[in-house]
Amino acid sequence: MDLTNKLCIVTGANSGIGKETARSFAAGGAYVIMICRNEERAKTARQDIIDDTGNTGIKIILADLAVQHDVRSAAQQINQEFDEIDVLVNNAGLIANEREETIDGIEKTLAVNHLAPFLLTNLLWDGLEQSQGVRIINVSSEMHKIGAKVFDLNNLQLTDNYSAMNAYGVSKLCNIMFTHELAKRAKNNTITAYSLHPGVVGTQLAEEAGWLTKLFYWVGKPFMRSPKLGAETTIYLATSEEVTSASGQYFKDKEVVKPAAIAYNDDITSRLWEKSAQLTGLS
Repeated sequence: MDLTNKLCIVTGANSGIGKETARSFAAGGAYVIMICRNEERAKTARQDIIDDTGNTGIKIILADLAVQHDVRSAAQQINQEFDEIDVLVNNAGLIANEREETIDGIEKTLAVNHLAPFLLTNLLWDGLEQSQGVRIINVSSEMHKIGAKVFDLNNLQLTDNYSAMNAYGVSKLCNIMFTHELAKRAKNNTITAYSLHPGVVGTQLAEEAGWLTKLFYWVGKPFMRSPKLGAETTIYLATSEEVTSASGQYFKDKEVVKPAAIAYNDDITSRLWEKSAQLTGLS
């Protein structure tokens, strides 16, 4: 797909996979919106991408995705300024240090990794529907298989059985479930949705994690993929014509792979959608 003058939105675009995704889109001639939390890092990343690509069509929107008011504000800015959206990459994510609730009373990992993409996508829906061949890409992880072992819609925020890895795994499973359900609900539109595992990538994902997780990242970083390699499947899903018939599927290394069986359970994905709508004030 030719990205020239397409509107591409990337969350968590100031570093890691998000930055490399934004860089690739800019290199392809797209107009890029970077949704970031840290203004200084965002400005530095934006300038780096401009210097590298020569494309000045890059806009920063500041939002803390843990805060639903910020997600709504970001969506409002986009909706007011743009009529059509071509690509939405829900990339931002975190591994929390301990169980913490946001200002909205939501467990933080779930809030950032699942509910923020869910809310943002729904709030941008009118603009997405105006374009042809729209791609929505949700960055998940093979860690969703850990989440599958403890997933319980009645304990979605892990008030019981909390651990950082359980919370992260559940949130990444929710990404795949959301994508599956989104594809079902968008089947009569020209919108396609995909989830993916980017590989084990040396990013700032564990910035808010505990010391043990940070130690794992520090020790393992020489063996991890670079953010550029980690972004390859995201970029492939945003641009390849080969994937248009694979909406709702989960990808790894540019290939469709099977996630945990529960991820495609229609009853559960539908109920997760309704639960997510309740938690974000959409119902």
